[in-house]
Amino acid sequence: MPPKKKRPVLHTVTVLALLGASGYLTVELKKDTDAKAPTVQAVTDSPLLETSGGEKGGKQTWERLKNPERSVLRGEGGQVLATFTDGARTATLKGPSRTFSEPTNTKSKVVTEDWVRLMPEAWRKGAEKQQWFKDWFKQYYGSEEGDLFSYAFQYVEGAPVKKDDEGLQYAGDAFFGPFKKDGVDRLEQNDFYDYLGIPYTFRNGTTLQPHADRLHSLDCSGFMRMVFGYRARFPLAATNKVGDGLPRTADGMARSKVGVDIVKLRGPAPWYTRPTNIDVLQPGDLLFFKMDHRTSNHMDHVALYLGLDTNGHRVFVSSRKEVNGPTMGDQGGTSRVDGNGFYAGLFRSAKRL
Repeated sequence: MPPKKKRPVLHTVTVLALLGASGYLTVELKKDTDAKAPTVQAVTDSPLLETSGGEKGGKQTWERLKNPERSVLRGEGGQVLATFTDGARTATLKGPSRTFSEPTNTKSKVVTEDWVRLMPEAWRKGAEKQQWFKDWFKQYYGSEEGDLFSYAFQYVEGAPVKKDDEGLQYAGDAFFGPFKKDGVDRLEQNDFYDYLGIPYTFRNGTTLQPHADRLHSLDCSGFMRMVFGYRARFPLAATNKVGDGLPRTADGMARSKVGVDIVKLRGPAPWYTRPTNIDVLQPGDLLFFKMDHRTSNHMDHVALYLGLDTNGHRVFVSSRKEVNGPTMGDQGGTSRVDGNGFYAGLFRSAKRL
């Protein structure tokens, strides 16, 4: 059930209607010839998708896999059509191919058929037989309505402003946060309601006020809460300790019981150990990094895993101080978890919500 707010705000249905009306797909976005605006999303093809009833031909089969426990839907040729992980609400569905790029900040480009969506309930073995899932799958399999990836790229540099019917800006180029007094570092603690500029009342009744100087700002965890929570309607906790749902900080998210730990935190604190197996990662996973010796054993950064880029690297999008906002860019460290780069070396754990 969506949290209550002091003023009416954007609901999922409204978001989807706005996305459709505004022609969010990149084919409808203006093309910036000097590459200052990102190619946010381009739908390049419409593959033949098999329906749950087999109306388009092709028998579907369900398979159970381990590590983590999950159900995989396969097409007649054995191709993976969808993946559902026990205990997680995020599902990865195959759909029309899209391209995500951010030419201002990186040459990396992700071309993917993965659409990551939030189910109304957490998956469990046998859920494919339940009516809630059949209704949900029929609505979203093959759909081009907004998903977690398209929401995330509505906040990168050059992303167009989007407003609800009351004039509230809910999407558009986001800052990381204002400068500190030293004029060098940027202030953190910029949550989704700071970006919106409105008070927000969480499910437990706690109301938090936005910082007046943080309008349209999102720190790393605030960015994830905007994408998963405010946009996709995943439950949000007011803080790490108050309320239930996705906690406020990267460390709170990493250590919470919400979702499923896909890559567990291992090794001695405070720096822990870099994972040796990242093949278990799936598009849509939250990635956690240990980056700062001043924060004791806390995880300091969180990102959204996108999958492989066109060069075969495992890449992510996150909100960063160096780029001043959400990015899949290279400034301050390339957005990869493979290889020996800055972020790859500091990657510690992953969670599937």
